[in-house]
Amino acid sequence: MSKKSIAAALLAAAFTCACADEKPAPETELIKYTNLSVDAGFDTVYQLTEFGTDRDGMEACFRDTEDMFRQFNDLFDIYNDYDGVNNLKTVNDNAGKQPVKVDQQIIDMLKEAKEFAEISDGAFDITIGSVLRVWHEYRDAGIVLNSEGKNAPLPTDEELQKAAQHCGWQYVEIDEENSTVFITDPNVSLDVGGIAKGFAAERIGEYMDETDVAYATVNAGRNIRTVRPKADGTPWIIGIANPADGSGIYCTVEMDGTGSFVTSGDYERFFKGEDGKIYHHIIDPATLKPADYYHSVSIVTPDSSAADCLSTTLFTLSIEDGKKVLEAYRKKTGDPAEAIWIMDPDKTQDQEGKLSGGYWCVYSEGIEGRITFAQ
Repeated sequence: MSKKSIAAALLAAAFTCACADEKPAPETELIKYTNLSVDAGFDTVYQLTEFGTDRDGMEACFRDTEDMFRQFNDLFDIYNDYDGVNNLKTVNDNAGKQPVKVDQQIIDMLKEAKEFAEISDGAFDITIGSVLRVWHEYRDAGIVLNSEGKNAPLPTDEELQKAAQHCGWQYVEIDEENSTVFITDPNVSLDVGGIAKGFAAERIGEYMDETDVAYATVNAGRNIRTVRPKADGTPWIIGIANPADGSGIYCTVEMDGTGSFVTSGDYERFFKGEDGKIYHHIIDPATLKPADYYHSVSIVTPDSSAADCLSTTLFTLSIEDGKKVLEAYRKKTGDPAEAIWIMDPDKTQDQEGKLSGGYWCVYSEGIEGRITFAQ
């Protein structure tokens, strides 16, 4: 993980925790406990902040959830093998060869990803691993060249189109009875970067729901899951990073009770191409290239896994199409879901919004009255 990514994640985590740090009434006798890990997994910072009465119990809870986060990382990793673990890399490595027996968490996550592919009409697609691998290789090489003061080559349309021939859910067989996953095309691979952290944060949040802490926040690299309302009844205050470089706070959003807040942005994992343009990691399945509508998209909804999927999906769509996906999700689940889009002023798409700090911000109706701009 880069120092910049660590700093940005810590800033977001620290801001969320600071806003939770009200002084509880003396009779509650609540203790604040916070701890973090920079190596628990997913190449990000994992932080848990708890308010309760048992410091030792909260410390144990942090260690348990840190272990959970690490286990999810191992299961969903597509780059590394782990002793005794059949993970997504195992599934990808056995594409076209044989089914792989996997943990139930992998099956549950894949089923949810497939549901979002249907809700979004294919805009959310974890089966485009072959395309993402091309960009991953160019990005890694590009970051090295950029560090040497050089612009980097870009994948050709031919490379991307060739990779795109091997994508699609029709090649993925999930056998729940036997707990196996089989990719029938040897050139198809899964990449769950748009759902994995959110899925992990939600499962940790569900675990926290069963503990005796008064209230808490889980922060998994900008995937924030709150646990119960704050003791004084005030809303949680979540900060959205300044899109200029991912540091500082651009605006804050109020969130009540238990819920999730996830941001997808173009200011992490990027490189400068030979054409002088910046190319980030969020790839549009329709164009096979980095989406260029926004600098960030944030989602507020109860489920962190859903918030992760939605933020990734809406990043690749126009605002109007994104609103259609939000509505489709609301109708299917019955859950509320709101979005905040931040973009350059020349990409407003004729949408009403607010100009602040040199950026245009558009938000869905449910955010009205809950957003405060830093500038």
